[in-house]
Amino acid sequence: MIEILSSAELVRAKESGALVADILQAVKSRATVGTNLLDIDRWTKAMIRDAGAQSCYVDYEPSFGRGPFGHYICTSVNDAVLHGLPHDYALADGDLLTLDLAVLKAGVAADSAISFVVGGSSQPESVALVETTQRALAAGIAAARPRARIGDLSHAIGTVLTEAGYRVNTQFGGHGIGSTMHQDPHVSNFGRPGRGYPLRPGLLLALEPWIMADTDELVTDDDGWTLRSATGCRTAHSEHTIAITDDGAEILTLPTAS
Repeated sequence: MIEILSSAELVRAKESGALVADILQAVKSRATVGTNLLDIDRWTKAMIRDAGAQSCYVDYEPSFGRGPFGHYICTSVNDAVLHGLPHDYALADGDLLTLDLAVLKAGVAADSAISFVVGGSSQPESVALVETTQRALAAGIAAARPRARIGDLSHAIGTVLTEAGYRVNTQFGGHGIGSTMHQDPHVSNFGRPGRGYPLRPGLLLALEPWIMADTDELVTDDDGWTLRSATGCRTAHSEHTIAITDDGAEILTLPTAS
C-alpha cells in the first residue's frame, strides 16, 4: 500500500514527527553510563502515553521478528544495528547506542533513529560510522523531490556509504509511512538512479541508512529480533521521516527545540 496524505493529514504527520524527535532527544540526554536499556523503554512508554500517542512497536509482529516486539523503542548497542530488543543491560562508557522509535498520533505515524556514543570515551571509529550515516541520510533527503524516483534516493544514499568504504546490506532499508508504520515503497540503501516509484507531493518516506564497520552480513540474536553484525563489528543507523512537497522534501522528525 502506498498512501498520499492530504494537507490535513500532513499537519498531523508533523505533530507525530516532532513527538518522535523530542522523545529521542529526551532519551539521549538521559542515557548515561549505567543507564539500563529497560529504563529507556520505560521512559519511552511514559512519554508516548503522556502525549496521547500510540506505540508502533509494542504489538508489532512482522514476519522477520519472533512474536510481538513487546517494547516501545529499539535499543541497539555496539554490534547490534536494527530492532534491538530492550533487555537488562547497563550502558558502559564508550558504548555506541542506536535508538529507533516510531509512534502513531492522530492517525499518522512517524519513524526516526539516532546513533551516538555514550559517556566521554573517545571513539573515532564509532563517530565515523555515525557521521557517515548522517551524511548519507542528508544526501537521500536532498535527492527527494516530485518526479524523482525511489532509485534516485537509494543511489544518493548508497554513493555516500560506499565512497566512505562501507559495504551496504539491502535486506532492510527505508519505507513508505502514513497511517501505518511500514508501507510501500521500499527504499533500499543502494540502487540505480531513474528506477522505481515516482515521488509525489503528500508521500511520506522514512529514509534510514545503516552500516556495519567491516561487513554487510547480519545475524539474529536468540531473542528473535535483534540484528547484529556477523563479525561483531560496530554499527550505526540514522533515520528521518520526510514529506515530499511541491518544492522538495520536508524533514518531519526534527526536535521542536532545533
